[in-house]
Amino acid sequence: MSNMKIAVILGTRPEIIKLAPVIKILESRKADFFVLHTGQHYTRQLDRALFEQLELPLPKYNLEIGSGTHAVVTGRMLIGIEEVLLREKPEIVLVEGDTNSILAGALAAVKIGIEVGHVEAGLRSYDRNMPEEINRILTDHISTYLFAPTSKARDILLGEGIDDANIYVTGNTIVDAVYRNVELARKKVDILKTRDLKTKDYFLVTLHRQENVDNRNRFASILEGLDKVSSTFGLPVFYPVHPRSAKMMTEFQLDHGQVILAEPVDFLSFLQLENNARLILTDSGGVQEEACIMQVPCVTLRDNTERPETVEVGANIVAGSTPGKILESARIMLDRLNNWKNPFGDGHAAERIIEILVEGLR
Repeated sequence: MSNMKIAVILGTRPEIIKLAPVIKILESRKADFFVLHTGQHYTRQLDRALFEQLELPLPKYNLEIGSGTHAVVTGRMLIGIEEVLLREKPEIVLVEGDTNSILAGALAAVKIGIEVGHVEAGLRSYDRNMPEEINRILTDHISTYLFAPTSKARDILLGEGIDDANIYVTGNTIVDAVYRNVELARKKVDILKTRDLKTKDYFLVTLHRQENVDNRNRFASILEGLDKVSSTFGLPVFYPVHPRSAKMMTEFQLDHGQVILAEPVDFLSFLQLENNARLILTDSGGVQEEACIMQVPCVTLRDNTERPETVEVGANIVAGSTPGKILESARIMLDRLNNWKNPFGDGHAAERIIEILVEGLR
């Protein structure tokens, strides 16, 4: 791999987690690579903690873009990323997922003739109101290497006219990350003890997507549904609140009922919370995957999902935002046997991705 340079561009916590297995392999092979962090989410201090937890090298570059409108954030990223790519001259840029960071990384690269590899290509919610859906589509259609996590994702790409020669079904790197880090979490953290939670005796919530928390009526309806779940089943609902959600909850003056609100937790602590939950209720695509992999039933607090495989194997149900449907969905999932087969691969996706790049860039 000494004849090629790889740029790994990321900007959010899920991207760091899902690209961690790829970075570890590049590091072990002594590859010529660097990590560029856009700084889309979190602070330098929190990022450092995550990189240290995952035992990753710190990014060579951090643009520290922060928040703003989609146009402002993406524009700043494009300028900063292009400057770095022109200086470093990598042969390929690797991006993962569906954020403004990956769109900016892919667009900056392809405009100056650098090939793009998109990890987790081919996911679709078919909801153009989601900014993430636009990012996925545009990134897929300007990438040279499309690393689809499942055969369903491959079929979606083929249906959009993308050349089959550019599509590779690799599995999802989240499986690699979960397998490695669940064991690491057991050794390093014990958040259940510190938060007085008992294994399989609580529900875990994540709720942060723009379409949910920026809409007062929808956010209030979901919180009411979560409160009903807690009171009906007599179990605590534990909700580490994303900063965006906390801000909107205060602005809208929302009542959270019996739902236990907590500060955001580090990745290993959250993984431990997921692994030991009786049920997970979430609007996060990544958490849907993680729940499925760890055999924890999941209720998705959205009207659609770009992870239909989780629904098809019986690990997940799409509940929407009305209290009655959330309660009904929780009841269905709690009655279901958690013996489904993980559809996202065997935990060797990162190895496959690197081998494909080695062959393609020779």
